[in-house]
Amino acid sequence: MTRRNTIKACAALLLAFGVMLMALAPKAESAVPDRDIAGLAPEAGAMALIELESGEMLAGKNEDTELPMASTTKIMTALVVLENCDTEELVSIPDEAVGTEGSSVYLQKGESMIVKDLLYGLMLASGNDAAVALAVHAGGSVSGFVDMMNARAEKMGLEHTAFVNPNGLHAAGHRTTALELCRIAAEAMKNEDFREIVSTKYYRCESGSVERTFKNKNSLLWDYEGALGVKTGYTMAAGRCLVFAAEREGMTLIGAVLNCRPMFETAKELLDSAFDTFTFERIIGKGEAVTKAFVENGVKNVLEVCAKESIIVVMRKDEGRSFRTAVRLRPELKAPVEAGEKVGVLTVYEGEAVIGQTDLIAASSVRERDFCFWWKLLARCFII
Repeated sequence: MTRRNTIKACAALLLAFGVMLMALAPKAESAVPDRDIAGLAPEAGAMALIELESGEMLAGKNEDTELPMASTTKIMTALVVLENCDTEELVSIPDEAVGTEGSSVYLQKGESMIVKDLLYGLMLASGNDAAVALAVHAGGSVSGFVDMMNARAEKMGLEHTAFVNPNGLHAAGHRTTALELCRIAAEAMKNEDFREIVSTKYYRCESGSVERTFKNKNSLLWDYEGALGVKTGYTMAAGRCLVFAAEREGMTLIGAVLNCRPMFETAKELLDSAFDTFTFERIIGKGEAVTKAFVENGVKNVLEVCAKESIIVVMRKDEGRSFRTAVRLRPELKAPVEAGEKVGVLTVYEGEAVIGQTDLIAASSVRERDFCFWWKLLARCFII
């Protein structure tokens, strides 16, 4: 055997031995106990899944890619209307709303409906005409309302979202991302009226010149345990879009899939995997009493101190984690103190790392000791 053939034979033996070792070696466990959540949305152009209270993202795919979002736009439309209108206000249907293309509740010229009924038509039947009618009522014009929508997005710190219309019909520059769409939905779901509307399966209108009954287009409300809504959407440019929410064991998840043909099936898989994989711990709740503070020169010396916001940690169920809290109160706290006034800070640590922080606020007001206080105190000393 030549020297070259000997080298080739040795290399082949080494390669075969290496392959055998790889086959016998134990396989590393997946980072996710059950399934790879992000891998469950192969047909989605973009996807994001967050926990409602903390806003923490649990899974994502192209979550920061700007895309059209079709009628999921109406989540912001409904939120802005609810924040600026009473639900019992009467809306005179403007001519420009009548005959709006796409999905419709078939508003009629000269008709009047209350805001509440139009909102149900907007979110359950996805009425593009209802969106125009609400926009003109709340913003004075469609363009004026769109300005309000964009201002609300800016207030939320959304950098990749821009609205051109209130209904999601395709238009250049009308865009968002899967993650920012989740953020919009999370904000909207904190509004009780919005939450009630999007979780309703059927609704019969109380106003209008004709009888109308709306059925929610979101099938998750019928066949997914804990489903809360939120909104479907479709245009040829955007594809099938869905924003969805569900709650189990006190944890609420909000997700969005954009340009995803099997949107309902994908949503179910994402939610199932996330609920199987994650849990959350509320370390401190909003408004929860944390400690008591001494107030110098107050009509009462002891003040209850509460957390201004919740601190929540989302973690995998197979993780063992421990946390500690540290309270720092304002030194030399003196009266007067107003209810809600910042009097300190609560910090949560995992080891030496800061996990969360919230202001500590006064649970009640404390008045300063004045002449009347001392006079009453003196008077009590002489009461027999």
